[in-house]
Amino acid sequence: MQKKPESLLEKELQSLPNTPGVYQFFNAQNKLLYVGKAKDLKKRVRSYFAFSPSLHASSKNSLRIQKMIAEAVHLEFINTSSEADALILENSFIKQLHPKYNILLRDDKTYPYIYIDFEEDFARFKITRKIIKKPKIKYFGPFFKGAKALLDALYFYYPLKQKQSCDKPCIFYQISRCLAPCAGLISKAEYEKILQRATKALLNPSILIKNLEHSMLELAKNENYEEAAKLRDQIATIKDLEVKIELDIARLEDFDIFALAFENELLCTLRFVIQDGKIISVYHRLSSLKEFDKNEAYKQFILESFSIDTPLSSNKIFIYEDFEDRQVLQDLLCQRFEKKISINAPKIGEKRKICDLAFQNAKQMIKNQSKDKESSLLNELRSYFELEHLPQRIEVFDNSHMQGRAIVGAMIVYEKGFQKAAYRHFHLNHNNDYEQMKELLTKRAMNFEKNPAPDLWLIDGGKTLLKLADEIAKSSGANIDILAISKEKIDAKAHRAKGFARDKIHSLRGEFSLSVQDERLLFLQKLRDEAHRFAISFHQHTKKKQDLQSSKLKGLGLSEGVLQKLLAYFGDFENIYKADFKELEALCGSKNASKIKNLV
Repeated sequence: MQKKPESLLEKELQSLPNTPGVYQFFNAQNKLLYVGKAKDLKKRVRSYFAFSPSLHASSKNSLRIQKMIAEAVHLEFINTSSEADALILENSFIKQLHPKYNILLRDDKTYPYIYIDFEEDFARFKITRKIIKKPKIKYFGPFFKGAKALLDALYFYYPLKQKQSCDKPCIFYQISRCLAPCAGLISKAEYEKILQRATKALLNPSILIKNLEHSMLELAKNENYEEAAKLRDQIATIKDLEVKIELDIARLEDFDIFALAFENELLCTLRFVIQDGKIISVYHRLSSLKEFDKNEAYKQFILESFSIDTPLSSNKIFIYEDFEDRQVLQDLLCQRFEKKISINAPKIGEKRKICDLAFQNAKQMIKNQSKDKESSLLNELRSYFELEHLPQRIEVFDNSHMQGRAIVGAMIVYEKGFQKAAYRHFHLNHNNDYEQMKELLTKRAMNFEKNPAPDLWLIDGGKTLLKLADEIAKSSGANIDILAISKEKIDAKAHRAKGFARDKIHSLRGEFSLSVQDERLLFLQKLRDEAHRFAISFHQHTKKKQDLQSSKLKGLGLSEGVLQKLLAYFGDFENIYKADFKELEALCGSKNASKIKNLV
């Protein structure tokens, strides 16, 4: 009987080395399916397979991994010098490329810390998101919300030094909000006592709330309603920081608690930040997953929480349950921060009780989420359009121009509301919609390393632009769901009437026509219209600026034809002004070139 020829995957399995590294599985379309790290590449990757009677997925794998192996036809690997380096590379690939079968805990935010620099004669509380490279820095946090409200409250109630630099008593001294250390009106010893009281309030916000409520009532009695309202809002924000906890942490310790809960295809990642024995900050995030991989989830969650630029406020980490790569992750953090850092799963005692509390909180978050209207809508979108991911983070793209002038592109971001800080606009060079969208999406894809891919791209356009977006996403290696929304045409014109436009939704699986009152359509229209608004706004700003620049050049006697020729060649006015004389002379003659250079 003739032996069946070896597949590409079988040959690649034979070439694996016994070294640390990262491995990647691809399907027949060369789409990245899964990224993993290994201490021994050969041993780890081969463990996914059974080799008799023919190559197939081992039954020891989870159903998710068995399905991945069934799709895999090609394998690549990268050697690293250590397992810790492999862990970093694995995490980077997952963030950038969003492989189909990896768990992705999406959170690209950096959270603020409140810190004190004790090298200052009269130290102040300040906010940072990165390590301050000074020897006598004390960090509090991170604060996942309310850091500024907390800082404002400290400066409102305690007469701390209000300004970074001051050489004489100012308005804050006159209203008793500062005791003028700049003029020597308070000693360092007395100021230190105030600082200690403020620090105690920072670690126990209930002290601040009580004091602020008293001040708010006094302001209201004196009919200073505007200031009273500001304090009311501060109080509400600070109350959100508090965690009702009846456990007594006996020692004034600093540590972090991490817990995961998984129910009904929802994963809740939760972190308690404990300083001086008190929970000062709580983080939680919900992710929709078909299957839960405890090891992957803990690795990503802890690694992202202690990135290389993150201030280290404690060196003890406690986890609700142990996981496979705990030791290698601990070694990596020790190496990263050049300090001894421990990661442990306590079995008994007060730490066990706090871990249990964190886990129960995570489970409650999942129960609360099931009642959330927006979460239900996102799940409906996923199911109806057969998306691979729950579209928690959505990027929406649109272009705008006027007869080939002021050509711009826009990207808006939706994640539990419009995230305006994440909006981006782009100057584009091409004159047709297809090339403009190609340029726009390519620019976005090239930035996945710094700003990881979202769950979903929504394109303002039809089938052609959908196919283009899919090609660009695939070429980047990122695993992104894609939808396109094309406007209803009435008398060959786009129709945008809210609640009445019969827009069509296009996916790689087909074309969809939803009722004009369908919540899914209305939601996608809302996203598209916001991208359109943002694109038009930037286009108008750009055109106004270009018109101003154009008038300057026209004032030199340049004709409209010469002006268009220059713009077509250089792209924008800034490049025209930067061009050297010879380039300008070749395009518009020495006389015009001299006028332009003299204007600059």
